[in-house]
Amino acid sequence: MQQALDQARETLEQGEFPVGCVMEYQGRVVATGKRRNSSGRPNELDHAEMIALRQLLDTDETVDMGRVTVYCTLEPCLMCFSTLLVNGIRNIVYSYEDAMGGGTALDLARLTPLYQEMDVVVTGGVMRSQSLELFRIFFATPGNDYLRGTLLAEYTLDQLVE
Repeated sequence: MQQALDQARETLEQGEFPVGCVMEYQGRVVATGKRRNSSGRPNELDHAEMIALRQLLDTDETVDMGRVTVYCTLEPCLMCFSTLLVNGIRNIVYSYEDAMGGGTALDLARLTPLYQEMDVVVTGGVMRSQSLELFRIFFATPGNDYLRGTLLAEYTLDQLVE
């Protein structure tokens, strides 16, 4: 998780939303990603998880996706969570809960059979205070208008940092 936090810190220093993602397989990092707005304006495609997954899929390395663990500084949104699952990833660890858009509470049992059969392990709150601090800095910084005034921003700014 520390490496994902390092990715998020770099992203924050670039003025971006501080989400970092690291994918680990057999004890080593096989892909990383950090939030970015490649178009120069906020978009909802270049999430850290999506960038890391693209990086992993673009390598020639063969990995058992069911044994990959994804570490994210923010709970994956519904798009990222679903994409990770469809690509075979079953182990997800995150630091800070996304009170507004987190997707990991999706009840797979209520979906169609393909998804009902998935055995997914999600662990939240790992190094939460370190991640929370990055998001507090982001939302408190003048000029960072992304998600300003939203439930996530207000929830984050109301949190006590340990």
